[in-house]
Formats: sequence, structure tokens, C-alpha cells
Amino acid sequence: MSSERLLLQLEIDQLNADYAAALDEKRFDDWPLFFTADGKYTVQGRENFDRGLPLALIALESQGMMKDRVYGVTQTIYHAPYYTRHVISPARVLAQEGSLVTAQSNYAVFRTRPGDSSEVYNVGRYIDEIVRTEAGLRFASRLCVYDSEMILNSLIYPI
Repeated sequence: MSSERLLLQLEIDQLNADYAAALDEKRFDDWPLFFTADGKYTVQGRENFDRGLPLALIALESQGMMKDRVYGVTQTIYHAPYYTRHVISPARVLAQEGSLVTAQSNYAVFRTRPGDSSEVYNVGRYIDEIVRTEAGLRFASRLCVYDSEMILNSLIYPI
């Protein structure tokens, strides 16, 4: 592996680590900033993804839509409190064309309710299109393909 490719993988891993930390620390206002202005965020079941079907649990098409989601999560949705912990595998760089990088990482998200045990909340893979901006690497697209057939309760926080 070339040193440039290794450095790119490390940068993507750092992007993923920062992304996970923002979500696990409930810094939801930071979440849209990981994306380009017209970035896309999609959460889709593996069955639909594998069949090429477009139905997704969440499909956001801009930072503005993500900010609306953050407002909903933080200001309008009431639910029993819980914490999340994201565990993300090292990235695999699948392709690089100019400034666009396609990468994939596996993820597991655990949920813990205060005073209760932890449980697996969501497991799957991120399929990302990443671009370099003046502010660093940003997601042009993050597709979360989840393997879990059942989503515990409802999907509230970003994956």
C-alpha cells in the first residue's frame, strides 16, 4: 500500500472517529458539519439495498435537511433517555477518482439506558463518498446499510 493511500485511510478513520464521538457525546449540532452543503445521508435496510430498491428509513439530501432532523431530535421528540456508543472498523478505500473517494466501514451501535444493561442497537456498514474541502474531509454521501431486521423502538439519533 502506498504511503499516500495509507495516509488517506488514516484521514478517513479519523473522520469516522470524530463523527462517532460527536454522536456519542450528543453534539448533534456538529453532525451536519461532517457533510458537504449538498451532502446526502441515507439509512437503508440491507434487503432493500441488495435488491436495488429505493425505500429507506431516512433519506436526507442536504445539510439543511440534517439540521431539521437535529431540531426534531433535540427539540420535538420525547423518548426515554439513552446513550449510544459507535464502534467503527478501519475504512477500506474502494475507489478514488480525482477528489472523490469511495470508502466502506463496518459499524456497530450500542444503546444503554441509564441504570440498565447495554444492547446492540444497529449493525451494518457505511458506504461513503468523501471529498476534500478547505475544512478537511467531508461526506458527500453517507449510506448506512443496516443488517438488523428489527430496529429497536424507533430510529431517533443518527447512525
